[in-house]
Amino acid sequence: MLFVVLFNDRPEAFAIREREMAAHLAYLKQHEQSVKVAGSLRESPEYKPMGACWIVEAADKSAVKALIEADPFHEMGLRASYRILHWSKAFDEPATV
Repeated sequence: MLFVVLFNDRPEAFAIREREMAAHLAYLKQHEQSVKVAGSLRESPEYKPMGACWIVEAADKSAVKALIEADPFHEMGLRASYRILHWSKAFDEPATV
C-alpha cells in the first residue's frame, strides 16, 4: 500500500533539524525501499522548513508509524505532529521529480 505522511515541525526546534540532519538522511537511505520520496516543506524556498512529506510503501499504517517513530528527527523531538494518509496514485508510470 502507498501512504503519504505529512509532518509538522515544532517551530522552536530548528536546531534539532540542523544537528540531526546527517542521521536523518542516513536513516532515510537505510529505508529507501519503504520511503520512496521524502523532503521538507516550506512556505517559500528561502524560508526554513516547517515540516516534511514522505511517500511510503508499506503493508499497513502500523508499519508506517514504526518507520516514523524510529527516525532521528522524531526521536529527538523535531516533529510536533504527523498524519498518515492512504494514497491512490493517479498514474501507473513512475514520475521523476
